[in-house]
Amino acid sequence: MVELKDYQIEIAKQFAQYRNNPIIFDNGYDKVPNPFTLKDAEEFIAIQLKKTSAQRKLIYWKDIFVGEIGIDIKKDVFRLSAEMGYFIGEPFWGNGISTKAIALMTDYVFNTFDIVRIEAGVFEFNKPSMRVLEKNDFTLESIKKKAAFKNGKLIDDYLWVKLKEDSEK
Repeated sequence: MVELKDYQIEIAKQFAQYRNNPIIFDNGYDKVPNPFTLKDAEEFIAIQLKKTSAQRKLIYWKDIFVGEIGIDIKKDVFRLSAEMGYFIGEPFWGNGISTKAIALMTDYVFNTFDIVRIEAGVFEFNKPSMRVLEKNDFTLESIKKKAAFKNGKLIDDYLWVKLKEDSEK
């Protein structure tokens, strides 16, 4: 069973260990420290604990912490949109956890925040992430050609989108 839970400082060591995986780093933004240390995890979790409405949640599977999912609400004229990101610790890949966590987070976001659109950018080589978004009725809206520069290479960024109205049908 997959559950989303609020942050707890007690998982910092495991969080850092999962997040410090080079494959996970390769699929995310460069703003994330690399290597991702215990101190980085503790500081990140402390920020999350201060938020009144959690925009990020821990992912648990069979009562074990396995990853993290969250949104960043956009600003200005894009303020009704949010960008979603997530990761699962490598020992738990292939168990359908991401698919369920995305479904739970999508419901949470649309019911908690004044959001009408959730976006998820996926680098061209991350086919498993594209599949879990598709399973959750996200639509491939665009392929931004050579939009990201990661690990010394220009790569395409696939933009997947789900609208609130699609969730209400």
